[in-house]
Amino acid sequence: MDRFCIITNSVKDEGFCITKKIARYLKEHGKQCTVENIQENTDCIIVLGGDGTLLQAAREVVDKQIPLLGINLGNLGYLAEIDSDSIEQALNHLMLDEYEIENRMMLNGRVFHQETVIAEDIALNDIVISRDGPLRMIRFSNYVNNAFLNDYTADGIIIATPTGSTGYSLSVGGPIISPGAYMMMMTPIAPHTLNTRSVIFGAEDEIIVIIAEGKAKGEAKATAVFDGVINIPMVTGDRIVIQKAPLDTQIVKISNISFLEVLRKKMRG
Repeated sequence: MDRFCIITNSVKDEGFCITKKIARYLKEHGKQCTVENIQENTDCIIVLGGDGTLLQAAREVVDKQIPLLGINLGNLGYLAEIDSDSIEQALNHLMLDEYEIENRMMLNGRVFHQETVIAEDIALNDIVISRDGPLRMIRFSNYVNNAFLNDYTADGIIIATPTGSTGYSLSVGGPIISPGAYMMMMTPIAPHTLNTRSVIFGAEDEIIVIIAEGKAKGEAKATAVFDGVINIPMVTGDRIVIQKAPLDTQIVKISNISFLEVLRKKMRG
């Protein structure tokens, strides 16, 4: 790799100190490097911050199909695998083309009000449909490939990718899926019935979640949240159609630390 761009979480890299060191190191080795200015011929985007910063970068640059290398300036991450002590070593591997590219599936969600698409966005981790406003559960009607799946009342529903299976979905009891897999997972949030569990679907399936009429009078209000960043208001009768996005996120993998090893360290707290 010869041409780089750095995207930085300015809160975690105060004064852009680490950003400047990386840019200087690359230029000293005859490479091109820009900061927050992605050129068309960029070979790699170096993301400084953590998993949240990398998620946001993935959403913004997926159309460019440029691989992302995450450098974690906080705790061990699932996506940002390089820590601050291993930066120069990682850069050397990049410059010597000693790396692998992992493709990560993304989700595309379209929100309908009546028959009109009012919003459309993508997510690398998950799309969460949850109640909004007063503290009350919402009734969801769920369909897969236009076939009815189930109805249930809950605080919300998480539709996650394998990458997102270690995020919010895991915290509410969802299973962990190897990040390189291609599938979707539906996990309820605080369901009213005890026998409601996560359901796994194929990558080519289409999931439809409808905000249904509940027992309580009045219009139910909900929100569709893409990767914890984009919030789309929904009301009774609205639906969201979720499918595999046409493009993947490309993650640069350098270290020999496997997903299972990261998982073990996370599980130990």
